[in-house]
Amino acid sequence: MKRILFIAAIAFLAACSSEKKDPKAELAELKKQRSELDASIAKLEATVGKDSLATKDVTVYDVKTAPFNNYIEIQGRVDAEQNVLVNPEMQGIVTAVYVKIGQNVGKGQVLAQIDDNVLRQSMAQLQTQIDLANNLFNRQKNLWDQKIGTEVQYLNAKTQKEGLERQMNVLRSQQAMYKIKSPISGTVEQMDLKVGGAASPGMSAIRVINANSLKVKAQVAEAYLGKIDQGDDVKVIFPDIPDSLNTKVSFAARIVDPASRSFNIEVVLPSNKKYRANMISVLKVVDYKNPKAITIPVNAIQNAENGKYVIAVINGKAQRVTVTVGRTIEGKSEILSGLKEGDKVVVTGVDDLNEGDPVKY
Repeated sequence: MKRILFIAAIAFLAACSSEKKDPKAELAELKKQRSELDASIAKLEATVGKDSLATKDVTVYDVKTAPFNNYIEIQGRVDAEQNVLVNPEMQGIVTAVYVKIGQNVGKGQVLAQIDDNVLRQSMAQLQTQIDLANNLFNRQKNLWDQKIGTEVQYLNAKTQKEGLERQMNVLRSQQAMYKIKSPISGTVEQMDLKVGGAASPGMSAIRVINANSLKVKAQVAEAYLGKIDQGDDVKVIFPDIPDSLNTKVSFAARIVDPASRSFNIEVVLPSNKKYRANMISVLKVVDYKNPKAITIPVNAIQNAENGKYVIAVINGKAQRVTVTVGRTIEGKSEILSGLKEGDKVVVTGVDDLNEGDPVKY
């Protein structure tokens, strides 16, 4: 029975297929199928759209204006304005040392004594001659006042006395050179003399530093010659203390060293017991400043073939904004165009973000 029905169905289908279809009916059938397909496509698009536009969690940065400074960083060292190595002026054996390292001394204070015994003996002999010459001169003067004797005798006695006195002044000046004196007020930082040791001009002896008059010296590459000048703002950092201060460049040389192709700058330091001569320091000299700059974190800036851009949040959705970037310092970049104060820029969550995605922050 099933076999008979199957054969009949085949015969019926063959008969139907051999009949010519009505074009209007066929068109209507195709339109119906298209309508059903459009409905299915719209339903799928709505489902896919909801998945792609799911709200993304991000972190944003509120764009605002603030002072922006760009720095030239240079390494320098602390030096004393008054840093004097006091050397002996005469040769001899050290007979006394009156100060020790770390001691405060005044200007003109005697620090050490070199043996001047031979000179003192010469001065004693000369003083005897001066005493005699003074006695003779006074006698001759009394006679001359009484109109006794000749003028030549009086002048000879006077010349003899004055000549010996000049010799004594020279010896006294030499005697002073056997005393090693401090030319400044400060602290004894180096003492290379010992009692019984030999001293001579030019040898290393005693160093006196005025720690209340310090400055930072640095050499700057010739390339920055037009960017650093006296009076520029500078931040001085002492990494070993640690400490820092904001001040100004007190001196900028107008000449370039032909050997190193660099020029010198100096920064005067305030009095501070923490500061020491020869300390390492870092100078951050301001070579560019914008008092009302728009800056954003450097990690918010993305690179593309046609330039740089950021992802901004506009009306709750992510939007790509092309920006022009200026200088970058300490993790922040200056934005010259593309953003304004009050904008919100995505700083984290950018990787999974597409333009037009709703965001939450």
